[in-house]
Amino acid sequence: MQRRKSRPVRLGAVTVGGDAPVSVQSMTNTDTCDVVATRAQIGRLVEAGCEIIRVAVPDQRAARALPDIMRGLEVPLVADIHFDYRLALAAIDAGVDGLRINPGNIGSRDKVVAVVQAARQKNVPIRIGVNAGSLEKDLLREGVTPEALVQSALRHVSILEELGFYEIKISLKASDVPLMLTAYHMLADKVDYPFHIGVTEAGTLFAGSIKSAVGIGALLWEGLGDTVRVSLTGDPVQEVRAAYEILKALGLRRRGAELISCPTCGRTRIDLVRIASEVEQRLAAIKQPLKVAVMGCVVNGPGEARHADVGIAGGIGEGLIFRKGQVIRKVQESLLVEELMKEIDHIIQGRNGDEGV
Repeated sequence: MQRRKSRPVRLGAVTVGGDAPVSVQSMTNTDTCDVVATRAQIGRLVEAGCEIIRVAVPDQRAARALPDIMRGLEVPLVADIHFDYRLALAAIDAGVDGLRINPGNIGSRDKVVAVVQAARQKNVPIRIGVNAGSLEKDLLREGVTPEALVQSALRHVSILEELGFYEIKISLKASDVPLMLTAYHMLADKVDYPFHIGVTEAGTLFAGSIKSAVGIGALLWEGLGDTVRVSLTGDPVQEVRAAYEILKALGLRRRGAELISCPTCGRTRIDLVRIASEVEQRLAAIKQPLKVAVMGCVVNGPGEARHADVGIAGGIGEGLIFRKGQVIRKVQESLLVEELMKEIDHIIQGRNGDEGV
């Protein structure tokens, strides 16, 4: 695939756009005023691989909490602002790495000027976040359309460009996947700013991950998208994991283990569902790129999954451990997961893995 060429924008140590890898971000769902809870959740997000983190700043209490939240933080922090330009100014003063605003809804031109001047002085980029659920009334004459989303984005872009500000990212969020896809396609020909992509209000972990994979995956495959968020109802750590699975599926990022497992059939004689689930849970802690296969059939398993770094294939109450399609040893079913994890540990540590066998 050939990625759309966008101008790069810097958020702290992370570059978005240009030739930079597609970055993964999420948003805390704690009360921003609760510094301890917010920092704890940020820590879990970073551990999962989150590269940009956004926090809601709905009032001055939340804005006053930002310096404590940011103390010693290495990941870029973006403040999500609506309506009150003073919150944007307070967030910039607190040292945030980016803003998410709609310039058209934070007040009169002089207020927008104040925010832009402060952002320029501190090298803070602004994401114009257009959302299908909060479009300007005059753009809704024909309902929520891709044209309305694009027109809203261009309206906000023009405000910043007139002020000589170009450190801009853009998102066009909608829960309707075809609507979102069409809007991004339309906008891609009109601006070169980096795109933040995602399906907003996608849903719960199961349905939301599928919906996001369709929408985000389609855009990425067409070369559109510089940073992504999978918006799920629940623990934001799951958003990060889902985002990396989408990127790995398209060959855009390699972080953590990729699990390959067969759908089971009448030949399966081990508890493959339980084994695959346990392996998936244990692989969640691995950060190194690795392909791991869990196959139900001894006859075809190693051959079908020969591209995997390591894997298991079941038999009758037992199974094979294999690496790159080559069988290493046979073990009892009860030991399959433990023996597989030992092989993974050998690979990670750079050992042969056959020592002592």
